[in-house]
Amino acid sequence: MHSTIHPVILSGGSGTRLWPLSRANYPKQLLPLVSQETMLQATLMRAAALANAQPPVLICNSEHRFLTQEQCEAIHIKPEAIYLEAIGRNTAPAIALAAFHLAQADENAMMLVLPADHVIDDQIAFAQAVETAVMGAQEGYLMAFGIVPSTPETGYGYIKSGDPITLAAAAALTAYHVQCFYEKPSLEMATSFLQEGGFSWNSGMFVFTAKRYLEELQRHRSDIFLAVQAAWQKKIKDLGFFRPDNDAFMACPSDSIDYAIMQATDRAAVVPAQFGWSDVGSWDSLWQIVPKDAQGNFTSGDTHIMDTQRSYIRAENRLVSVIGLEDVIVVETADAVLVMHKSKAQQLKTAIQHLEASQRKEHLEHLRIHRPWGWYEGIDRGERFQVKRIMVKPGEKLSLQMHHHRAEHWVVVSGTAKVTVENKETLFAENQSTYIPFGKPHRLENPGKIPLHLIEVQSGAYLGEDDIVRFEDSYGRTL
Repeated sequence: MHSTIHPVILSGGSGTRLWPLSRANYPKQLLPLVSQETMLQATLMRAAALANAQPPVLICNSEHRFLTQEQCEAIHIKPEAIYLEAIGRNTAPAIALAAFHLAQADENAMMLVLPADHVIDDQIAFAQAVETAVMGAQEGYLMAFGIVPSTPETGYGYIKSGDPITLAAAAALTAYHVQCFYEKPSLEMATSFLQEGGFSWNSGMFVFTAKRYLEELQRHRSDIFLAVQAAWQKKIKDLGFFRPDNDAFMACPSDSIDYAIMQATDRAAVVPAQFGWSDVGSWDSLWQIVPKDAQGNFTSGDTHIMDTQRSYIRAENRLVSVIGLEDVIVVETADAVLVMHKSKAQQLKTAIQHLEASQRKEHLEHLRIHRPWGWYEGIDRGERFQVKRIMVKPGEKLSLQMHHHRAEHWVVVSGTAKVTVENKETLFAENQSTYIPFGKPHRLENPGKIPLHLIEVQSGAYLGEDDIVRFEDSYGRTL
């Protein structure tokens, strides 16, 4: 492979199909579901292992920016750029942001577009497929990766291969013109696809040059092209992140690359491949790829199972006991428990819709809320009081802030706390405490080398998180 590759990682999804583990503010790509690394980290490492791979361009939700940055740092990968979407506009605009970014230095930059939440088992086969796709992209094609189907899966779109493409150099795999794209089929149609042959699952991964992508986008969806171009041209840099102009990006139509480009262009091609791929789109698909015992069960955490087969049992906080069940998903978190037959995995969205309609928060966030400085977690709450655990990372600090309606009592559990109240700084060690009256500007900081853990007791007439007036913040937050 001679061409330099620029991985483009799409990490803007919410991943609610794996609720209650995955939440809108902590989606599945940021979770370690199949290995010690998170799915985002595994994707970054897979791309970095390719020959001639350059630092990646990431597209993620603005709410996930610090978690995304932390996970990159943890595996020693420094992205070329991280673009933040205030609101998702699907894959066509997201890829366009990366294309505009790369084209400013090299309009023929070779883009390898990868969703952040896929699993690939065979790195060698994946590299061979990428090499073939790059050869096709060098000749002006927009290359898709098709997964050779093993079952008549109804949850994926399909690609019908046409005539083979003659490449200038010998390739490990054969690339084909795309004859047709098919949306998620019925079981009968999917079965006929397998019997006929020449069909592959649409993986949602692509290779093309920045110039070719932008040309096709301008030709087939000029409205998206112009909106993203305006958003990109007016971007600002914020703490190392790139923020496209919010108004211009929100005005952009929402559409996938499949509809906007791949189904419209006459230069679509596909590389059918087998490299142990899964999009982990449901609990059932996750169960299929994780290691299981002799009874077909996967267990994680404090679990006890008896007379149970072919099930996925995950305990995050408490003992979970499952007796006499088959083909079930049981997932326990601190604030929600899911019990579901595996065959109903696609119906999980009804539970999310119920939470949304009830204006609940269990689909949005966990009890432990991550912040750029660390995290906090609710322990107890009652009338006029709330108790939280707080962890502040070494060298980090919360905003200088004030509350109108609540006072706070802090007890240091471990580490050292530097507390500022009305310009007076005081250090507090383990087992020491301090009181912050309402209406007083204050700040909490960890000046030490180890994490700071403390207990916060809030008391007052109103305890909502929006009762924060920020005077100064190291992370550019205003609310």
